[in-house]
Amino acid sequence: MSAPPLLVTASPHVGAGDSTPKIMWNVVASLVPVVLAATWFFGPSVPLVVGAALVGAVGAERAFGRRGTLADGSAVITGLLLGLTLPAGLPLWMAFVGGAFSIAIGKLIFGGLGQNVFNPALLGRAFLQASFPVALTTWPLPGTAETWWALRGDNFALPFASARVADTLTGATPLGRMKFEHQPTALWDLVLGTTTGSLGETSALLILLCGGYLALRNYLNWRIPASLFATVAVVETLLHALAPARFPDALFMLFSGGLMLGAMYMATDLVTSPVTNLGCWIFGAGIGVLVLVIRLWGGLAEGVMYAILIMNALVPFLNRWTQPRLFGTTRIAPGR
Repeated sequence: MSAPPLLVTASPHVGAGDSTPKIMWNVVASLVPVVLAATWFFGPSVPLVVGAALVGAVGAERAFGRRGTLADGSAVITGLLLGLTLPAGLPLWMAFVGGAFSIAIGKLIFGGLGQNVFNPALLGRAFLQASFPVALTTWPLPGTAETWWALRGDNFALPFASARVADTLTGATPLGRMKFEHQPTALWDLVLGTTTGSLGETSALLILLCGGYLALRNYLNWRIPASLFATVAVVETLLHALAPARFPDALFMLFSGGLMLGAMYMATDLVTSPVTNLGCWIFGAGIGVLVLVIRLWGGLAEGVMYAILIMNALVPFLNRWTQPRLFGTTRIAPGR
């Protein structure tokens, strides 16, 4: 009896057991509690805004993507994440356009999943911020038991029409109050999310727990949020010690704004983050520094979105600079 033919294949030879769709749908499942928490605070406007962004993202994937790509769940994640970066009172057509832009321009134009340079949800958010700055910076207050069922803004405004004056009260975000009015916000309100801001600024503690689940499943590289948090904490602690009247404490910086959502879900995107561990440490630290620079010395109160997008552009260089030495070879001296 002849021996079976020898099959020679490239490594790796042992499968991890986790496919791309399995990872993506686990991320989707981890975002569901965050959406529910936002709904608890801001009422029925939340599923409307998130749903509109989701429909835009999924619709663009279905219309322009390759056949069968909807099943991998990446478009659903993009729609959910984009929706969580938006205010509750945003007109639904804007959220829809943002979702479509995120997929069409943020992902598909680069060739599809795995080839995009920038985080698609943040690219869609940046597009909406540049196109509709007033709507994107109008922050409704969380609802009460009596006003929970009321819409937080003119969600059903017609495209490019002036929105009617809404009865919902609006206010500045904690970062805006601190930056422009020097008014602090109670830490417990920041942790629970009972403040104004985007939908993803609700319950920083819950976002941390949901992201921690993904880290335990090894679906994200924990080094990125760890280095980001450490950088913000150390630098802000030093600044606060030097000038406490000017710079807030580290806990305020960590739990305010979209830092938790950005660190756990945006910065850790498998496609747009470094593939080496050293690169992940540098990537997270770079985001932390840029966030502080924008928040403290820039013209905007929040800087997580721009910080991540800027560092996304540096990922190819980080991958090249931090590439480990191949086994059995020596490092090439600079200039050779």
